[in-house]
Amino acid sequence: MQLRPEALDGHLAKGLAPLYVITSDEHLLALEAADKIRSRARAQGYSERDVLTVERSFKWGELLAANQAMSLFGDKKLIELRIPGGKPGKDGSAALQSYAKDLNPDNLTLITLPKLDWQTAKASWVAALQQAAVYVEIPNVERAQLPGWIGTRLSAQNQSADRQSLDFIADRVEGNLLAAHQEIQKLALLYEPGKLTVEQVMDAVLNVARYDVFKLSEAMLAGDPARLVRMLEGLKGEGEALPLVLWAVSEEIRTLLKLKAGMAQGRPLGALLKEYRIWGPRERMMEPALRRISLPTLEAALQQAAQVDKMIKGLRAKQFAGDAWDAMLQLALRVAS
Repeated sequence: MQLRPEALDGHLAKGLAPLYVITSDEHLLALEAADKIRSRARAQGYSERDVLTVERSFKWGELLAANQAMSLFGDKKLIELRIPGGKPGKDGSAALQSYAKDLNPDNLTLITLPKLDWQTAKASWVAALQQAAVYVEIPNVERAQLPGWIGTRLSAQNQSADRQSLDFIADRVEGNLLAAHQEIQKLALLYEPGKLTVEQVMDAVLNVARYDVFKLSEAMLAGDPARLVRMLEGLKGEGEALPLVLWAVSEEIRTLLKLKAGMAQGRPLGALLKEYRIWGPRERMMEPALRRISLPTLEAALQQAAQVDKMIKGLRAKQFAGDAWDAMLQLALRVAS
């Protein structure tokens, strides 16, 4: 059955179907829809997850094997099939039609595709999926719709703006909803709930300040997400090398971890600061930062830094992982928030 994107929440609240298909060229909206299904699946006990990506070397037997394989612990399984090219080929067409006819009741399958051209949309495998699955086709957000889309997103974070401000943002993020999403989140960090002025929007979106990559740690330690957002946006606009930014943030996380571990062993903070040669403004900021940031948060941040490093090196599919600078922002905010 075909389902409108806006009806997905209501559908999921009633229960899960065995097969979902999401097709869209709007990577942000496709990712958000897929995340809703994943979240609902986890809540319903689908604790195991297999992710398959159709690439040149992909064997379609892997999909059938994943569907038939029993979980070692008897858990329900979520199978994700990603077809970034949108065309599975002759073997894939046959495999998908067979798969749709023989769904495993212990599994939930999520298939993600780009927007299909008119010829592909008439293929037999697409018809088989539309008949067997909850089929969610997410249209592109065109320029005329973008101000309304931005206004809705602002409303969700208890903010609003006039049409001039919405058009101003739309002109600078047209064709890139990931950028729009980031700008909207930035407005929530910079300003209180309520109606935003044109000046506030312009100041946030057109930030021309220059920043030093080695000053990022001050914003993180101070727990100042607004300043952190401005600094990272400025560094990105100035063309700063992202590996250098990641190195600076990662080194600060490692330092905090060392201090936290030393304190857990009963060592005084003053001695640890001397041992790791931390002085000046950073020394004064360490104690409140260590009280605010938990050890699990720091450990998770270090793991996240490794994932950002992979994104920078092109080792993760960006259409499903997002922009590397946005990932860098989320990592820094994890420590600053």
